[in-house]
Amino acid sequence: MKKYKIIYDDQDLLVVCKFAGLAVQSARVSTPDLMSLLRNEMLERGEKKPYLGLVNRLDQPVEGIVLIGKNEKAAADLSRQVTDHIHMEKWYQTVVCGKPEQREDTLVDYLLKDSRTNTSKVAKEGTPGSKRSELHYEVLASDGEKTLLRIRLLTGRHHQIRVQLSHAGLPICGDAKYGKAGGPLCLCAYKVIFSHPRTGKRMEFEVNPTFPVPSTAL
Repeated sequence: MKKYKIIYDDQDLLVVCKFAGLAVQSARVSTPDLMSLLRNEMLERGEKKPYLGLVNRLDQPVEGIVLIGKNEKAAADLSRQVTDHIHMEKWYQTVVCGKPEQREDTLVDYLLKDSRTNTSKVAKEGTPGSKRSELHYEVLASDGEKTLLRIRLLTGRHHQIRVQLSHAGLPICGDAKYGKAGGPLCLCAYKVIFSHPRTGKRMEFEVNPTFPVPSTAL
């Protein structure tokens, strides 16, 4: 069974759904990753020296949409849209332990990355190396013990959603690094909206999370 699915493909870009457990890129040659698998598929199609420019990354246990430019110009344009957080919207769904007091809220924290442990933590504003991090969440459903959230990511920091929700007392279910282990990490990059790098047309793609979600709608 393939560990990814191409949901859109043209001369400028690929829109791919990456399944949980597959690394986007791997430092080990022996370990399959999304980019090497895609490159092999392009070669099998007969494309010589395919250009694949990664636009957005997902942690290995996270599932969802990954954008890839098929030429330098497209990759640069899409990367610019990711950086400005205006032309591109990135939406996530996640199941957290507990239930937030508010139906929707905006979280703003300053995150500090520790490259030695590949983790991030919330730090005081002004801490050297820390970066302002912002996301907006909305409650979609809850059974009291677990809650399904829809998240609009407004900045792109290392492990941002996982760290901010954990700091807010709402650890993501299955997140062994920032919450409690057990089951899959319930986080999906389920929707992306952006402008096509060649035509400027607004494009929207959406996938469904594969992890179980609370069924009690609010």
